[in-house]
Amino acid sequence: MLLDPVLGLFSNDLAIDLGTANTLVYVKGKGIVLNEPSVVAVRRRDQGRSKILAIGKEAKTMLGRTPGDIIATRPMADGVIADFDITETMLRYFIRKVHNRRSLVRPRIIISVPSGVTQVEKRAVRESAESAGAREVFLIEEPMAAAIGADLPITEPTSNIIVDIGGGTTEVAVISLAGTVCSRSVRVGGDKMDEAILQHIKRKYNLLIGLQTAELIKITVGNAYPTDEPEYIEVKGRDLVTGIPKILTIDSEEVRKAISEKVETIIETVRIVLEQTPPELSADVVDKGIVLTGGGALLKNLDVLLREETRLPITITDDPITTVVLGAGKVLDNLSLLKEITVT
Repeated sequence: MLLDPVLGLFSNDLAIDLGTANTLVYVKGKGIVLNEPSVVAVRRRDQGRSKILAIGKEAKTMLGRTPGDIIATRPMADGVIADFDITETMLRYFIRKVHNRRSLVRPRIIISVPSGVTQVEKRAVRESAESAGAREVFLIEEPMAAAIGADLPITEPTSNIIVDIGGGTTEVAVISLAGTVCSRSVRVGGDKMDEAILQHIKRKYNLLIGLQTAELIKITVGNAYPTDEPEYIEVKGRDLVTGIPKILTIDSEEVRKAISEKVETIIETVRIVLEQTPPELSADVVDKGIVLTGGGALLKNLDVLLREETRLPITITDDPITTVVLGAGKVLDNLSLLKEITVT
């Protein structure tokens, strides 16, 4: 029994936002120390063996640019683990990286998970963190972590509505008295928007582009609500008819139409949750409005569209990408709150 406190001296407890697009790590007492893409590059060998070549930023640069025997892959899909072994390797790498490769360290880890995950998916996250060297693993739902990160009064008997739009999932939740009153999770996020842009350009122009290019188009000229002046971007890809590389120019109007179906799914999810909200809490929403977090909240004019559709005040957190991991990090310092909000 003496061993645990000793390990506790060595361990810096961590909070991890294990996202489809990015993984963020918060170390107790230090803040956010890592923000890297959730990408792993693997070389496939004979007899089914494989060798990890790169993880994180370096691996992301390889996406769509690898020879046949190298695969750059995202081990997380739709907010949950798609490849158990590679996720475990990625987690171990990130944990070692933040602890400067001290293998003795066995930290306590809080990991945020989408609110709609199944028991099997929760177990997969827990087991991969334990295999990667965690002493204890606590799971916290992403909307709850986002609400804490956004400094909302979650322990009070008042309505806190959070919309967390990540790479793989969008989570909408009403939180009151440190519990989720009603929530909904849809597997639509930034990745599905990128895919929609890619498919639109392929259908309309017979031009094949990569997902990274589609993401760049979304970030540069994508919007959810019309702007006064259209913006333009040059797109490079391969002409599917001639097979020759080609450049074309597309505008923000076209990009908005390409992603409109995905954006509408997010709006509809918000509507459903608002309909399910008890009347007393609905009264609070009129004053307090809705808080947007997650990388998807950075889509231009998404807040304007939501305001137009719901007639409610919409706030975007200061840094939407880090809100969830900051919230999970704050819980590390508050053990009584941790016991209340962890999911089993």
